Amino acid sequence: MTANLPDVRYEAPAGHRDASTRGARAEHGDQAPVQSARRHARQAVERDAGAGPPESPGSGGGPSARERDAGAAANVAVSAQLAAGAAKPRRSDATRAAILRAARDRFAAEGYERATIRAVARDAGIDPSMVMRYYGSKEGLFAAASEIDLGMPELTEVPREEIGARLVRHFLDRWRDDETLNAMVRVSVTNSAGAGRVEAVFREQIVPVVAAVCPRPDEVERRAALLASQILGMALSRYVLKLPPAVALDQEEVVAWLAPTVQRYLTAEAPESA
Repeated sequence: MTANLPDVRYEAPAGHRDASTRGARAEHGDQAPVQSARRHARQAVERDAGAGPPESPGSGGGPSARERDAGAAANVAVSAQLAAGAAKPRRSDATRAAILRAARDRFAAEGYERATIRAVARDAGIDPSMVMRYYGSKEGLFAAASEIDLGMPELTEVPREEIGARLVRHFLDRWRDDETLNAMVRVSVTNSAGAGRVEAVFREQIVPVVAAVCPRPDEVERRAALLASQILGMALSRYVLKLPPAVALDQEEVVAWLAPTVQRYLTAEAPESA
């Protein structure tokens, strides 16, 4: 005997409800796995219902206990299916990552003016329309590709006499491991858009850190610029131009040379002639 099961409707999230076009299905996934999970759950309950005695309808003509169990089982199955799908990276995430990698390399190699959407798309192995779909324009692509978080340390928690060494080590670690940062330094040397992006990072991320330890509030920007002259100068020499003497220094040697100067820029009293 087959139980009369209620028509259980699972209300999917908006991203699944609205995926009506082919592009949306590719990005969010279609409903076939959801419907399959729901169908199997209902069939399993129907098999159990056929193996037992008939069950009377619930009070007031509503669904019986077995029918309610079928609905609950279907919802649990669908939820599990969606959770499993959410754990997998979406194809759009991989596409965006490929676009940004290609854009950083292209901007670094050719500069902002000469780099093109078509060239970036070719490097990423996709159609140019996909680049425009995700980023809208070359300006939007450049902004996304040059998004940088320096992860600046909280200097108020560092012993004051160690601030210079702490900052130099932090920047050396970042430049050694962060291709985005290296690419942006290369672009900034030859391109006004790249220089503007680096200036924005300086203003938004370095100046507030310097303000926390600077002895005079009216000197914060001046001291932050002096800090940048040391850090960017070493980054350019060591990681972009790759000058052999700069590359040959090990990290602790760089710290020993730069840290006292950075320490003075950030914490010492200004020279009398300043």
